[in-house]
Amino acid sequence: MSRVTIAPEEDRLTAQIAFAVEIDKLKRVIRRNLLMDGSRRENDAEHSWYVGMLALVFAEHAPPGADIQRVIAMLLVHDLVEIDAGDTFIYDPVAVAAQAQAERTAAERIFALLPADQAASMRELWEEFEARETPEARFAKALDRFAPILANHNTEGGTWPLFRVTASQVKEKVRLIEEGSPSLGAYAMELVELSVARGHLSE
Repeated sequence: MSRVTIAPEEDRLTAQIAFAVEIDKLKRVIRRNLLMDGSRRENDAEHSWYVGMLALVFAEHAPPGADIQRVIAMLLVHDLVEIDAGDTFIYDPVAVAAQAQAERTAAERIFALLPADQAASMRELWEEFEARETPEARFAKALDRFAPILANHNTEGGTWPLFRVTASQVKEKVRLIEEGSPSLGAYAMELVELSVARGHLSE
């Protein structure tokens, strides 16, 4: 009696389907910041789509020669680890201190669901984003930091007053934006100053 086996291409597809099902969970990871209409908090999947779109829109503000398609790929992948690790509030030093290990453990599990070649490729994108050593990674990180500042500015401070975030704390994050895009960094700094002037962000 012959033994039934799974063809390699079917086995590969099975792994890809498992990954596709798993990453749907990103839609249920809730972030701190609000949608710009103030109706509810944003989820991680929405954030990943949004910053990917920002990479297209603000491509001219990227470092010269930056590969925008790689930036977009990085932004689509960068928060997948939060399926396990959850969203880390960047103004919570205790949570930030534990973030790296939790996300690395998550990366080991989640990317391993894919066929080996795709797992390596996506893990490489995630590692590049985290390291911020390439122009693409610095621009991707800039957009990741720019988006919540833009959201909070357009929701009368959004979550800044709720969590007692100060202008000096936000300006620290603006430095990461400046590293990846001086023009977006300058604009973000203007938003911070304007938010302070309007009473939406404390000094």
